[in-house]
Amino acid sequence: MAIKTSNRWYSGRVGQEVTLVRWGHFGQPVMLFPTAGGDAEEVDRMGVIGAIWPLIEAGRIKVYSCDSVAGKALAGKEGSVEHRCWMLNGFMEYIAAEVVPAIRADCGGASLDVISAGASIGAFNAVAVACRYPHLFKAALGMSGTYNLERLLGFEGNMDFYFSSPFRFLPGLEGPQLDQLRQRFILMAYGEGRWENPDEAWRMADILGDKGVPNRVDVWGKEWDHDWITWREMLPRYLDELTPGAAA
Repeated sequence: MAIKTSNRWYSGRVGQEVTLVRWGHFGQPVMLFPTAGGDAEEVDRMGVIGAIWPLIEAGRIKVYSCDSVAGKALAGKEGSVEHRCWMLNGFMEYIAAEVVPAIRADCGGASLDVISAGASIGAFNAVAVACRYPHLFKAALGMSGTYNLERLLGFEGNMDFYFSSPFRFLPGLEGPQLDQLRQRFILMAYGEGRWENPDEAWRMADILGDKGVPNRVDVWGKEWDHDWITWREMLPRYLDELTPGAAA
């Protein structure tokens, strides 16, 4: 089986062509989100795949990444605010209805749960999809997370944004979705160096804790900036923790 593959298709949920890339041949599936405007291969170009290559080569994990179409729209202030909210909600639906089924088919397991991970806005996506679709994701890892997207929107958002943002929908979440989310684990880490915003991780942790969702925040030192160097160190350490031993 090829250790790297790439698939591209049109998604009506985001109104454009999308790409899904896979690295690995066996192991726990990991959905690794790019940063704000990154494409599916950003994590490879920035050395992240190289940093976790021992885990991939050992068959511990299979890593998938997609284009950050919603992040690009937000960062670039594409279209109206309503359009950007629609794109964010559609992106979440695309992950749940298109990407996860593609991952499960590739892994040969119709009920296989995925680990989500990402940095910056990728951390928002990783945590948001795990909270919104806990029946699909077993854990989430957010590195140097940008969890408050309202400042990128310029206002508090509409219903599309409400359903996409854990800051919005988690406080009122009840029922089976919350029960299942309480069986999951959210791990967030950040450095104390330049360009970091630790308040966002702690605010997310408070919301998760208030709803009884297991979570942890790890604080790295002042030498760790909001940058790829930090994330190349964080990701292999945490994926090793979240995937003990050889994954099935």
